[in-house]
Amino acid sequence: MLSPSVALLGLALSAASPSPTPNASAVLHAQCRTHAADPRNPWALAHGMDLDGKAFRARDGRPAADAIVAGFLRREAADAGRPARFYFDAFAPDGTPVEPHPALQVKTFLLAGHPLSHAFPAAWGPVTLRELVASLQQDFRPALATSPEGAWALDALSHVLKPGGSFQNGAGETVRIDAVMDAALGTLEAADAELAAGMKAGRPEVPKNKQGIYAHPCGGLHFFQAVAGWARFPSVRKAWGARLDTQVDVLVYRLGSEGRQYEAALVAAPAFRIPVLVQMVKFYGHWLEALGRYRDETGWKPTPAQARAVVEARAALERATLRLEATGAFRDTAALALKEPQLALDLVGDACHAARGWDLWAAPSAK
Repeated sequence: MLSPSVALLGLALSAASPSPTPNASAVLHAQCRTHAADPRNPWALAHGMDLDGKAFRARDGRPAADAIVAGFLRREAADAGRPARFYFDAFAPDGTPVEPHPALQVKTFLLAGHPLSHAFPAAWGPVTLRELVASLQQDFRPALATSPEGAWALDALSHVLKPGGSFQNGAGETVRIDAVMDAALGTLEAADAELAAGMKAGRPEVPKNKQGIYAHPCGGLHFFQAVAGWARFPSVRKAWGARLDTQVDVLVYRLGSEGRQYEAALVAAPAFRIPVLVQMVKFYGHWLEALGRYRDETGWKPTPAQARAVVEARAALERATLRLEATGAFRDTAALALKEPQLALDLVGDACHAARGWDLWAAPSAK
């Protein structure tokens, strides 16, 4: 349960003088690019890269990836034939998130468009992305394929390997990417089983109680992205077939199921208006990002009903963003951070994902 200070802060922020109606896209992009540029916060920098790729820069002018590596990459020296190991701590000593999910940073560098040959300036000298990927493979354990925390590592590995590929991890195990991704699809299916049943039965919603996919970070939407992107290979798409189609259908079903519950929560718990609206921006933004990536990476073409769902999701994101903007939370993120630091972080990271999701489904001139 969030502290009552959120309610008081919400009332204070809402009392601010009204301003002209903002543009939701502009609000999201400005929130991300302003607050994600803090060179002291590598987690935030990674979210800025989610929006703007390798072009995103820290506030001090450095490329975001350079600031992340220079300030936060760690190294274990090579010994007894073992290569040097590179890694990021989950959190900095002051509690700032660095890599709270395994491989978040390497996945970000890869998807931002950095080639494996790209060298970053670490504190002790240049380190290539290929070396960072090698360390990820050394640290990787197949159990991550069935873990809610595995999404980022799976996403990274699926972008450096092809079907039939394999590598040896630090435990001496041969890791076959096909088996890993098949296990990940099975994990997604199991996590979505209750939603799939609700969809099949025609129920209007399946309550969220931190069960199944709702036990995953960000509602499992990163896990969906990691799994679905592997289907960019025709052989995978053919092998998975209707199984993956069902997961897309479940994701579309979630739009209505969760949307009703958020609206009900706003009515039932007005004191928690800000955190509920943040959750709405998180969900709709990640949802649009997930299906946008799926389309771009695999060539998926939505059915008319799925296309209508995308339009509905963009409208829902726009409404949630403007309602959240009206509370003053975006304008006073620093003040919110003093009361609810995690909520303030969500305002930054979720704005970045939402801006990316918006852009993926917007006309080029509207981005």
